[in-house]
Amino acid sequence: MAGVLVPALLLSVEKINASHRGRDAYVYVRQSTPSQMIHHTESLARQYELRERAVALGWPGHQVVVIDADLGRSGAQSAGRLGFKELVADVGLGKVGIVLGIEVSRLARNNADWYQLLDLCALTDTLIADADGVYHPANFNDRLVLGLKGTMSEALCRYRHKASYVDLVVMPTSWLELVVVRVVGFGCSA
Repeated sequence: MAGVLVPALLLSVEKINASHRGRDAYVYVRQSTPSQMIHHTESLARQYELRERAVALGWPGHQVVVIDADLGRSGAQSAGRLGFKELVADVGLGKVGIVLGIEVSRLARNNADWYQLLDLCALTDTLIADADGVYHPANFNDRLVLGLKGTMSEALCRYRHKASYVDLVVMPTSWLELVVVRVVGFGCSA
């Protein structure tokens, strides 16, 4: 743990209490595509390092659960994401004290799944943490920030998805002359 840098905001422990530490810390690791797993290894490593961050926040190592069953799966929908379903179920059962992710908005890239998780976290007194800080979804200001993160994530995902389906664009250049351009975008593999 000596080499792990923990941002000051992530170490803001005023929201974390014995009740949270009495339950497990869940680290959610996900990359959207198999290609990202191969080409973005530093991001994957940073996500696994969240285990040490949970320990730095006061959880014993044996109480840190790493969920990485969704590697190579898009967060656009919860269908087929067994890791996300496990996380939501365990939050609902009150097993989770805190959920950690590099960017919490990566947990779910659509608002239906995102707000379901936020609601369950609020009801079960479960915290959510990312590189920007520790949030309590039952706290109005924290929920507002988390809601904005989720909304922006879904908007970005939909923008990228829409751009990926734009196939041909026809642009007039002058009288009776047209230029046809194939537009290449990114699918929502976020």
